[in-house]
Amino acid sequence: MSEADLDLSGQNKRKTLWIVLVLNVGIAAGFFATGYLGDSSALIANGLDNSSDAIVYAISLIALGRPPKWKRGAARFSGIMLLIFAAGVILDAGRRFLTGSDPIGMSMMIMALVAGAVNILSLVLLKRLKGKDVNLRAATTFSLNDFISNGGILVGGALVLWTGQNWPDLVVGAGVALIAIYGGIDILRDAQCEADKAKES
Repeated sequence: MSEADLDLSGQNKRKTLWIVLVLNVGIAAGFFATGYLGDSSALIANGLDNSSDAIVYAISLIALGRPPKWKRGAARFSGIMLLIFAAGVILDAGRRFLTGSDPIGMSMMIMALVAGAVNILSLVLLKRLKGKDVNLRAATTFSLNDFISNGGILVGGALVLWTGQNWPDLVVGAGVALIAIYGGIDILRDAQCEADKAKES
């Protein structure tokens, strides 16, 4: 690949990361607003998730063009962020289980559909990139996790409407945390695999 091609590839990666960063900041704000107004653990969980995603995309932007060791460190930070986020969501779901909550199912469903469309767009943009490093693979993992989580919110919102109870919202919130744990571990494994390859070469 020529130097011009490398420059173009770097520009495409930077542009894509900026787009998904802005999209995730917007969706996080939407999740927080509807989660607070709709008293929904699942929506607030996804707001936290998208906030951590935005931080990771910002880190990935900084990592572009830096040495592989720096990129692996950034990816590890991303994985740890996901695990911390997951712990916070589980604690919030436990609090709502003990103190009670009154989620609005329709708000959950509408927000899930909007966020799902944004996540599909983010995934399409990230999948188009070639020669993804460990940070860009982590960014793709985040967007895929978000899309799966939005499907859970859609189902949870329908169950809240059907049953008139808060447990579907709490189950989805905890489910989002479990998906985040899986994604965090996957990112940490990928970073470690990259480190092992670097030692062997």
